[in-house]
Amino acid sequence: MSSVYPDPGQPEPVDHFDRLPDSVLLLVFNKIGDVKALGRCCVVSRRFHSLVPQVENVVVRVDCVISDDDCSSSSSSSDKSRALVGPFSNLFRLVFGGIVKPLQALGQFLGPKRSVLNETLNSLSSSSLFVAPGVGDDGEMDHGGVTHHSPTQVLRNFNEIRFLRIELPSGELGIDDGVLLKWRADFGSTLDNCVILGAASVIKNGISPEFGFGNGDDNGSIPETFYTNGGLKLRVVWTISSLIAASARHYLLQPIIADHKTLDSLVLTDADGQGVLCMNRDQLEELRVKPLSASSASKRTLVPALNMRLWYAPYLELPDGVVLKGATLVAIRPSEQSASKKEVSDSSWLSNAFEEPYGTAAKMLVKRRTYCLEMNSF
Repeated sequence: MSSVYPDPGQPEPVDHFDRLPDSVLLLVFNKIGDVKALGRCCVVSRRFHSLVPQVENVVVRVDCVISDDDCSSSSSSSDKSRALVGPFSNLFRLVFGGIVKPLQALGQFLGPKRSVLNETLNSLSSSSLFVAPGVGDDGEMDHGGVTHHSPTQVLRNFNEIRFLRIELPSGELGIDDGVLLKWRADFGSTLDNCVILGAASVIKNGISPEFGFGNGDDNGSIPETFYTNGGLKLRVVWTISSLIAASARHYLLQPIIADHKTLDSLVLTDADGQGVLCMNRDQLEELRVKPLSASSASKRTLVPALNMRLWYAPYLELPDGVVLKGATLVAIRPSEQSASKKEVSDSSWLSNAFEEPYGTAAKMLVKRRTYCLEMNSF
């Protein structure tokens, strides 16, 4: 029987990918960003497994909402598997029960027409959020044949994170179809500022005959009907519920911030684009060194006493043809905030809070009459 042997004069094939320096591979991994994709890269080779923890740019996308009842039923099996869990594979739970009761009360304040908000919050009261696994990960919790993993524990395996983005599957606040509600909040150890943009309805690619043409000449004043037809009540609910949602998100970020001293930027957003919480390096460091004022019962950061400025337009036509009915912009800062920080009236700060065309809407609204309000800590 004959045998086949390699030609001793033939050079061994060269894997040119192995010739790439680590710095180039890290550039590729930083472009990938997604934590599940990086988890898959970890099982490709020992070299990849050693390089992935050095990635600086990480994105965590929360995929699903699972009932806490289901979590409880599988807790015993989770406890048994916890000792065997490898990197990139622990349970992460974002519990929004703390924001439900206040928001339910606000929904009742508006009456039966806001039942959609209450239904959404009722579902959140018994739910937690999870991240689905990457290929080859060991799991801690099995639900419906799918194993779910923990971003909080996963991120502890990254040593050099500088830019972190976490994306929830949807906004916390249930709103009626056609209603616009967006917010952006900046936090340190407490709220630094918040901008809220809302509209009772959005009309695209056309002008409703109900409003006529143009933005009208109303001197930027709020009409009397705004106070009598529930318009003011609705804006109060938008403001308070957005602040509660933002403070709940901030509270949940504490363990991640404590674990990662290298962070320069942290963004917690949602797939709907409803709300964005941002923290820069100085704000992250402030939270680490300054005690957090938090309510353990409601699972959120306490909101300080606030000064607010409100702008309103019954009808706002944007340059691209989008029409906002009942457009409202609210700019919020703590009452005791240092005067050295930029003023609420800084239109660039307000307009940069939102992507277009809503940044333009903010610019147009701040040119109208300003109304000042105050709110106590809650």
